[in-house]
Amino acid sequence: MSITAEHPLSDKSVCVALVKSGLLSKEQVVEVFRKKDKTLENIEKNKKRRADELPAGVRITNPTTIVDVILSFKFHRADKKEAELDEDAVFEVLASAWEVPYKKIDPLKLDLNLVTTTLPRSFAMKHLVLPVGVEDGHLVIATSNPFNSEAFEDIGRVSPMPVKKVVTAKSDIIRLIDEFFGFKRSIVAAESQFQSTTTVDLGNLEQYVRLKSADELPANDQHIVNAVNHLFSYAFDQRASDIHIEPKRDFSMVRMRIDGVLHTVYRLPKKIHSPVVSRIKNLSRLDMAEKRRPQDGRIKTAKGDVEVEIRVSTVPVAFGEKMVMRIMDPDVLFQDLDQLGFTPHDLERYSSMINRPNGLVLVCGPTGSGKSTTLYSTLRRLSTPEINTTTVEDPIEMVHEEFNQIAVQPAVNITFSSIIKNILRQDPDIIMIGELRDLDTAQNAVQAALTGHLVLSTLHTNDAPSSIIRLLDIGVPYFLVQATLTGVISQRLVRKICPKCIEPYTIDAANLKEAGLDINQQGPITLYRGAGCPHCRGTGYFGRAAVFEALPYSKALRNLTTRNTDLESLRAAAFRDNLVTLRENAVKKLMEGVTTYEEVIRVTWEAD
Repeated sequence: MSITAEHPLSDKSVCVALVKSGLLSKEQVVEVFRKKDKTLENIEKNKKRRADELPAGVRITNPTTIVDVILSFKFHRADKKEAELDEDAVFEVLASAWEVPYKKIDPLKLDLNLVTTTLPRSFAMKHLVLPVGVEDGHLVIATSNPFNSEAFEDIGRVSPMPVKKVVTAKSDIIRLIDEFFGFKRSIVAAESQFQSTTTVDLGNLEQYVRLKSADELPANDQHIVNAVNHLFSYAFDQRASDIHIEPKRDFSMVRMRIDGVLHTVYRLPKKIHSPVVSRIKNLSRLDMAEKRRPQDGRIKTAKGDVEVEIRVSTVPVAFGEKMVMRIMDPDVLFQDLDQLGFTPHDLERYSSMINRPNGLVLVCGPTGSGKSTTLYSTLRRLSTPEINTTTVEDPIEMVHEEFNQIAVQPAVNITFSSIIKNILRQDPDIIMIGELRDLDTAQNAVQAALTGHLVLSTLHTNDAPSSIIRLLDIGVPYFLVQATLTGVISQRLVRKICPKCIEPYTIDAANLKEAGLDINQQGPITLYRGAGCPHCRGTGYFGRAAVFEALPYSKALRNLTTRNTDLESLRAAAFRDNLVTLRENAVKKLMEGVTTYEEVIRVTWEAD
């Protein structure tokens, strides 16, 4: 179908729609048309260069349109000067002008089989169309050009259901075609062709693995290798912190944790579960023949321009071997302390603890509360060429050359408690111990603090005052706690409201109190929430922030630390010392529009 001046996809029609919506100004449109020919030439050159780098036979029909030209200018939106004009905003406006529904595709909600079996890959790539679901008996097809009558006539002839068009950003369609068809192709081929091996390859702590991009994967490469590469690339794109591969009776489930919540991503054929696990074991230098006992390993690879480490853990479960991979992103683990979420009051308190030359500083919270990020960020702030920093971890979360990191290895008698004695002979200034999990470890940590070292460690307690009781319960004598403890911080992670769909709303303080949150106010108050949008997959949340409570070990707390110490006395003394609790700090984030009251209640209920 030829594009005329009156066609909805013509240069003029597109620009008129964008100006009417307020995305573009008339001055920006004038600039687009003035530089259009040169811009088109540059875009085509770049496309040709990328096409030449693709493997033989791999081509995507992707005609350059006025939308590509406009986006190449990287304009700021005319209606929101602080926001850059992005492809989603453009196609959402165009969809409205074309009177076709707009859909931001959530890859986590796509059915792999529906996407890859409804249309051939070559047809999807030629016309840039993608089956994304079934609604009310209609096959939903995503496209950036709903006026491609040839493609939709062909789809209508082969589809047993009537077709419903939705508009989606072109780059999303290209990426998802590549990801889903590439992954499916690898899975199908591996299911029938993969031959597992049982070779053992035990080696160093880590090896560097460069994952090939989808475009670089040769046609004759091992299919299971391709599938694993797609899996990792997909996890990086989705900001996943963990990947779970779980064997079930008839299939293997792949889930990913995003912003603290697990999402089911794929259901794989059961017969390729073992090959996938074996491939990842090979990358992480684990024993592929050993399936009856837990193993731990790690993979070092690249996520864009940043090196990341993937911590791998396997355990035997009822239907096979379960594997969990924790993605350790240095951009997350190593941050400036003032960017972690401390209030000025608590940051000042925490800084006074860690800037002392000796003593014991504890970071408390449950698993997944961000303790590792706080400790690594603290060590990076403290580490200088004049400081000798040594860590003992189980396992090492992120290898960092500025620290001397020791991995716990019980098989060769390297445990938290045993290695501390050796560390003290290594002239350390700062010692980080992954966890005070038993009396021997705690006593050795206390001895290190007594002999002039700054010791950082973690405890699993609900709040800061409880950590003092926990040390006594472990068996550390009260007079050693008095002599060494410098301070404690407790922390949690709350999900942040999505910045793309944040909206204010009014709620009565009495309703909050009934829900379990007393904010010491009366009457209606204005809070914020996420309405749900494609950017946050309809959850209303995007990313997480930490909330803290910082408790310096004051003279009053020291005097209360005895054989018969009780928690309520410690808490009362902490409040007299101006302790701001987890809940109080979380409420501050609530009132600032960072998070929602549901999140505050969820993560701080233990503190009540």
